[in-house]
Amino acid sequence: MDFEYKQIVVAVDGSEASEKAFKKALNIVQRNNARLILAHVIDSRTFATAEAYDRTLAERAEEYAKDLLDNYAENAKVAGITNLVRCVEYGSPKVKIAKDIAESFEVDLIICGATGMGAVERFLIGSVSESITRHASCDVLVVR
Repeated sequence: MDFEYKQIVVAVDGSEASEKAFKKALNIVQRNNARLILAHVIDSRTFATAEAYDRTLAERAEEYAKDLLDNYAENAKVAGITNLVRCVEYGSPKVKIAKDIAESFEVDLIICGATGMGAVERFLIGSVSESITRHASCDVLVVR
């Protein structure tokens, strides 16, 4: 009996690595006739302090997320994928993707790009993809 993924989340942030993950996700979703969950997490820690000086940061982050997911959704539709959902969350991508998003959509596969962080930052805080791999309760594919 063949195993098929039914709920696949792809974590996107607009980077080259997430673009590669998205393209891989399209192929896997088509092969498995699965639902694609396009997920973007607005890392609220990055603008929490700065927002005291510029209140529009959260609004701009939301607008960026909406535009980003609209673009990915359009590309998915062009590829023939119509069963898709957009998901925007606030918080830490490490936690939100592996725990909250995966659980709320009953995901069986998370696809994400390999990190683009520098060696020092990766040493100090760890990469998002590494954290997803460690903490997800489902399969994880890290695309290089």
